[in-house]
Amino acid sequence: MTFAPHRVAVLAIDQVVGLDLGTPSQVFGTARTDDLAQLYTVDTCTQGRRPVRSTAGFQVLPDHGLELVETADTVIVPGIHGGPPMTDGTLDPAVAAALRAAHQRGARIMSICTGAFVLAAAGLLDGRRATTHWAYANLFRQLHPDVDLDPEVLFIDDGVLTSAGVAAGIDLCLHVIRTDHGSEVANRSARRCVVPPWRDGGQAQYIERPVPRTAETGTAATREWARQRLHEPVALRDLAEHARMSVRTFTRHFRSETGLSPAQWLLRQRTEHARLLLETTDLTVDQVARHAGFGTTSALRQHFHHRVGVAPSAYRRTFRHTP
Repeated sequence: MTFAPHRVAVLAIDQVVGLDLGTPSQVFGTARTDDLAQLYTVDTCTQGRRPVRSTAGFQVLPDHGLELVETADTVIVPGIHGGPPMTDGTLDPAVAAALRAAHQRGARIMSICTGAFVLAAAGLLDGRRATTHWAYANLFRQLHPDVDLDPEVLFIDDGVLTSAGVAAGIDLCLHVIRTDHGSEVANRSARRCVVPPWRDGGQAQYIERPVPRTAETGTAATREWARQRLHEPVALRDLAEHARMSVRTFTRHFRSETGLSPAQWLLRQRTEHARLLLETTDLTVDQVARHAGFGTTSALRQHFHHRVGVAPSAYRRTFRHTP
């Protein structure tokens, strides 16, 4: 049987953000099978196959027009900077119709950063949770009051997928790879892109917050130390002692850097480790609970269901075998 890669269309609008435009091809291009076959193909299109300006001082000369949107499995709208639909919430009728038709036939629709303004102008975000760059949250709410905007997360998957500013598009693309092919493939893609496979916290940690400038005031080394000991009990005092800080100082720095309390962060790390074990090993659920540091199966079930939305056994049935 011939393998057909998943087709991704990147729809560029005038004043497209250069980094956002290149993110899908870079991230999805690294997703491969064990025998190195590409899992995705990524192409760029514009309305009428016309050149569009980027914010990076170059023009985009696409190989495709809107017909690419008609056949793609996934359609991604990168961020834009200025001009409609950011100024007045309007969108060219042909572009809006193409996006709506793609959504109606079941294509996955995504946006990066302010690309959410395009999807909202097409009417695809009304009544849904969505996000965009935190700096444009107030403008977005003014133009699209029917969208449930959450500017404090990195991405949202609510039927239509949206991501926060700039680099959060990488997080969203890795999330899609993880959803399609499991954590192992997504982690390999992240390593090839030299980025973390999962970033903790949300946009809140980037909104006008001071960033520690030296290793002495940071908690990164302690977080890595804790990741290596997820199977062991790790108390807040243990973390603070490793960082050579008081508990109060450590907690303040930790929340500033991650947007989470140490306890919340540990739970997320343990849950993600449990996900990986469920996907890639034959360990029993009880063994996964111990290896991930939950101790008991009931604790794993409780926290896993709260974070992932399903029981560990149901998650394994869905993701144990790579599609």
